[in-house]
Amino acid sequence: MTLSDIGDPPSEARTPTEESDPTLSPVDPRRWWALGVIAIAQLMVVLDASIVTIALPSAQRALDISDADRQWMVTAYTLTFGGLLLLGGRIADYTGRKKAFVIGLAGFAAASALGGAAQSGLTLFGARALQGAFAALLAPAALSMISVMFTDARERARAFGVYGAISGGGAAIGLILGGVLTEYASWRWCLLVNVPIALFAALASLPLVKDSRAHGDTRYDVPGAVLVSAGLAALVYGFTEAAKPGSGWTDGSTVGWLAGAAVLLLAFVVWELRTSHPLLPMRIVLDRNRGAALGGSLLVGAGLFAMFLFLAYYMQQNLGYSALKSGFAFLPFSAGIVVSATVASSLLPRVGPKVLTVVGGVLATVGLAYLVTLTETTSWSAHVLPAEILISLGLGLFFVSTSSLALTNIGEHDAGVASALLNTSQQLGGALGTALLNTLFASAVSAYLVDHPSAAAASAASIHGYHVAFAVGAGLIGVATVLTLIMINTRKSDVTAEAALVHA
Repeated sequence: MTLSDIGDPPSEARTPTEESDPTLSPVDPRRWWALGVIAIAQLMVVLDASIVTIALPSAQRALDISDADRQWMVTAYTLTFGGLLLLGGRIADYTGRKKAFVIGLAGFAAASALGGAAQSGLTLFGARALQGAFAALLAPAALSMISVMFTDARERARAFGVYGAISGGGAAIGLILGGVLTEYASWRWCLLVNVPIALFAALASLPLVKDSRAHGDTRYDVPGAVLVSAGLAALVYGFTEAAKPGSGWTDGSTVGWLAGAAVLLLAFVVWELRTSHPLLPMRIVLDRNRGAALGGSLLVGAGLFAMFLFLAYYMQQNLGYSALKSGFAFLPFSAGIVVSATVASSLLPRVGPKVLTVVGGVLATVGLAYLVTLTETTSWSAHVLPAEILISLGLGLFFVSTSSLALTNIGEHDAGVASALLNTSQQLGGALGTALLNTLFASAVSAYLVDHPSAAAASAASIHGYHVAFAVGAGLIGVATVLTLIMINTRKSDVTAEAALVHA
């Protein structure tokens, strides 16, 4: 994950009225302590997207969640997080970032407690959606506060480095922590662990963090946020309906939800073109290079989230791994991301974003396609490990390059929304991809069992379903690679070394 994946831009992207605000001290003496508190909150948000991956099989069994509906534990979070992130950034800027940060943490703690105590799948999914909504409020507020507190360029780079390390390592920590808690306590603690962390960060921030806000036009595009969130939710629900027994892509309920999603998303585009204060200014998306970065990130997010979901099930249900062992089995992926992103940050000013994006996309596509060779008896070291390494190295190159493209040649007025859009595209891609591929998995398993009705076919059917999901996921990343190859024309001279550092 990259810095621009999280929220608002660095301070040089702020408006002159905000920078000249006399209430803001040029140098905050408590800024490093405040950074520690902000880093703790960011770690919680990042690891929460991965910690439930390991716990999902246990939660599904405990709450009797169907295969068609299990993806809501992931997509309910990513949908609300991605769908409300732009609005959350605006609210934080206009009402006060410290206030938004504290409210976001308190709400996140309450939603986590609700999810940890859930006695039904519906309650759990609702709690995950609330977590995403409050994360969409606190995440952009956190990055904005760093931008305001650190006015010296070198200090700001170091602060962004700390923040970026937390963002990059959070997924790995979440996988390990999820395995430990699920195996030695309960899957519920994968949610309940957020409560003390969030409350500590909220209380510690009160004396350490100074409040700040933007000035000028402070109108919110609430209709836009409602339309896009409702449209995306309807799209995911349509995918879910298609996966249910007795349904399918031509079922009336499936078609109705998908048609409703199309209408809502079209209405969103029309509204954004007509409103004077759009949530998503179309001029940002229609830029050739930025559009390629956002579209590519959405498609890669769709394929990436599917890898985590299905590999977690494969390792626990087919290889017989414990939750803890599954978490450790994902560590090479996280390490590869960190290494690759570091290398990409150094190479970006020298070779330009197009080369890194295409090479990264090819590596990730090949790695995900290699997972199609998995069988019921293959080993982790021979099949899963090589795939993890290829995918992680490729994604590190891809994400650093698209992060840079998102803010290359962007006007000062649009820097914040362009920065947040990249994370939005990845989160929404992950939500839609997880729902779609889970549907394709369920359909493939059902079809296989019809053709092979023996009782011993269940394991082989799940392997067949994984193959379908991995193949489609590889195809999505392949399409993203071709898109960036055709669309990107930014030269390496347009990318500065500072940009490579900030977005690593």
